Amino acid sequence: MRVVVSIGGSVLAPGLDPERVEGFADALQTLSAEGCELGAVVGGGTVARQYIGAARELAANEFQLDELGIGVTRLNARLLIAAMGHGVQRTPATSYDEAGEAIRRGDTTVMGGVTPGQTTDAVAAALAEYVDAELLVFATSADGVYSADPEEDDDAEQYGQLTPSELVEVIAPMERGAGASAPVDLLAAKLIQRSSLRTIVLDGTDPQAVVDAVLRGDHTGTDIVPTGETDEPTYWTQHE
Repeated sequence: MRVVVSIGGSVLAPGLDPERVEGFADALQTLSAEGCELGAVVGGGTVARQYIGAARELAANEFQLDELGIGVTRLNARLLIAAMGHGVQRTPATSYDEAGEAIRRGDTTVMGGVTPGQTTDAVAAALAEYVDAELLVFATSADGVYSADPEEDDDAEQYGQLTPSELVEVIAPMERGAGASAPVDLLAAKLIQRSSLRTIVLDGTDPQAVVDAVLRGDHTGTDIVPTGETDEPTYWTQHE
């Protein structure tokens, strides 16, 4: 089973918590031991937003803000790599070719951002498409996809299941910009739609949630199920 896991920066290392980073390293190593071919993409989180906010006040343009964010995501990727043992590419991949090559030779690869104008949400979706992943998982600070920001709107509705087209419809009205925060961004949603990628968006605060979702499909977040796909993936039934 080939899987790409997108880990939000605020989920991976809130306050640069080494124990949380170790937890995600252990989760990825567990998945690898279970036979998963893995790519992980790490976001910038609060630290990236702080840098972007400061640079915006200094009149940096959007391209420069994106480059700052990419730098932080790659630092976070190095932090995760440092917590992992054998079987992981020792430096963050900086291109899809490099990441795909690592996955195909049996190593776990960890990436940050790739290019300005593209969030790590989109990087994860593009990597999943590039390597023909069977599953894409977004480990975020929100428990799935909502109709509105649940922290600002008490009436926000959580979606248990969406098609890729419905995901695009939900995300499209939301404003995006460098450092913005949402479970999945619009470009990622469109890539999921284009590739008919089976996707899960879940609360990744507990790294074990990623293991349960990947191996058994167990989670309390949102399933993105391609139109016409009704059966659960066989790799979930194998781990029941």
